[in-house]
Amino acid sequence: MTSKTCEEEIVMQRIVPAGYHRLGRTVPGVVAALAILFMLTACNASQAPGGGDRLSIATGGTGGVYFVYGGALADQITQNIEGFEATAEATSASVDNMQLIGDESSDVAFTLADTAADAVEGREEFEGRPVSAQALAQLYTNYTQVVAPAGSGISSIEDLRGRSVSVGSPGSGTEIIALRVLEAAGIDPDSDIDRQQLGVDESVDAVRDGTIDAFFWSGGLPTGAVTDLATTDQIVLLPTVDYLATLRGQYGEVYEETIIPAGTYEGVEGDVSVIGVPNYLVVNESMDEEMAYQITRLLFDQQDALAEAHPEARNLDINLAPQVPPLELHPGAQRYYDEAGG
Repeated sequence: MTSKTCEEEIVMQRIVPAGYHRLGRTVPGVVAALAILFMLTACNASQAPGGGDRLSIATGGTGGVYFVYGGALADQITQNIEGFEATAEATSASVDNMQLIGDESSDVAFTLADTAADAVEGREEFEGRPVSAQALAQLYTNYTQVVAPAGSGISSIEDLRGRSVSVGSPGSGTEIIALRVLEAAGIDPDSDIDRQQLGVDESVDAVRDGTIDAFFWSGGLPTGAVTDLATTDQIVLLPTVDYLATLRGQYGEVYEETIIPAGTYEGVEGDVSVIGVPNYLVVNESMDEEMAYQITRLLFDQQDALAEAHPEARNLDINLAPQVPPLELHPGAQRYYDEAGG
């Protein structure tokens, strides 16, 4: 479904676990030495080995929730929607994903609500290039996790001034929220910190080896890479809720107050109040209505199986799922919610 008739496309693919692929734009510092450049002909890309149609799901980095959730969703689509083989693609996440939906390089994508809002309204990274996207569901909430080593002297966002800080990989929803929080705190990301742009896996490695002092990560709970760090190194999580009103005033009501419960990560014993951002599952508005309906139904029919892959799938709620402002629901998704009474 993602291809254009027999035109050749160059794709940068990382070496990732079997069954997953790396799809996205070339980003400095992201693709690096693990990337393999290869050619795919589009007239073959849309067909699975068994003769069915391929469905591409744009997710995120391999250490995040999107990748795991998306992989499980791909498995369920392949098993339950006849004639389709779905593949989860590792990407730079939200911004990258909305661009992939916009040019129809991917069929389905995970994205943060603030990035989706920018995309459909043609703001920020999407200025002059609004994306024709619609939503299938609100899935779960991302938590703005700002992680620093315990004993580093960092206990607030203001303490990041003068430090080496990763704001997330280029083209990610993490980068968007990180820059907005820093600016709300009066910190210029270009001059007041040593700004690094790393994914969550690379950020964890950089904290461990002392290359950076802290990192931002916008993700579900728990995030595997942060869990791994907390099991070997004592960490602190920084509160961000003090900047909620500022962000809402500038960017709208997509932001909300959320709590990272005590014990989510080893050694973090108190609740931490942070800014939350809903996650949406989106498609291009040109997607076939029946396909959109089937995928939306699958999210609920196979919720237990999806939750076995990642617990965030349990947070899908029939009453919250249709709430996707400022996006519109795809007509296929709307049909499902009308039938389900959501």
